[in-house]
Amino acid sequence: MSQTIRHPEIIDIARREGKVTVEGLSAHFGVTLQTIRRDLADLAEAGRLERVHGGAVLPSGTSNIGYQDRRELNAEAKAAIAQACAGAIPDECSVFLNIGTTTEAVARHMLSHRNLLVVTNNMNVGQILADNPDCNVVVTGGVLRRSDGGLMGDVATTSIRRFKFDIAVIGCSAIDDEGDLLDYDMQEVGVTRAILQHARQVFLAVDSSKFGRKAPVRVASLADLHRIFTDAAPPDRFAARCRDAGVAITSAG
Repeated sequence: MSQTIRHPEIIDIARREGKVTVEGLSAHFGVTLQTIRRDLADLAEAGRLERVHGGAVLPSGTSNIGYQDRRELNAEAKAAIAQACAGAIPDECSVFLNIGTTTEAVARHMLSHRNLLVVTNNMNVGQILADNPDCNVVVTGGVLRRSDGGLMGDVATTSIRRFKFDIAVIGCSAIDDEGDLLDYDMQEVGVTRAILQHARQVFLAVDSSKFGRKAPVRVASLADLHRIFTDAAPPDRFAARCRDAGVAITSAG
């Protein structure tokens, strides 16, 4: 199969799964690892993919992809991450769940938890947990972002500052090689920083396609986290930074 035939299919796989790996594409197309590396290099040079450790992802830019598309990306990985993360949240505690498709998946795995107080600025999370009769749900006020049901701005931040959560579960759009958590929306980042300041423990729930990516706005550093839940082992350098910062990693793949 020629590269002109492989390249469009590689892009389709990246759009569907959020990430492609050299080994996975080699097995899929029945070609050598070196051939796939050349394909990914060509696609990266053309700006159609962005190289990351072991493969490539769709290029990061100044805006995020659509929310429904994000729900479909890496759905199996997000389900595994969500199950592991929810399993680490005990009954009878207070939890904040912020905006994101992975945090929504965590909420779905909390439907059997008991005696919870859940605060969220994600209207989708509130709707999901309304089905748990043993969960008291507080939805912050704020300006509604219609694209994803997120509540933003000063009203949301003021609501968050009234609480001290046992656990906050957050996501992010990207994690760069220095270990900084990054996002695209400055208003959302402001809300997330308030969450970090009012939580005893912070869990990051993030699929492995986010490692090595870039986004323009810094959210936090590893020093602000306690545990990371992901679907595959992160790059060695990032894992070493987590060890140095005392951040535990759970790989749920």
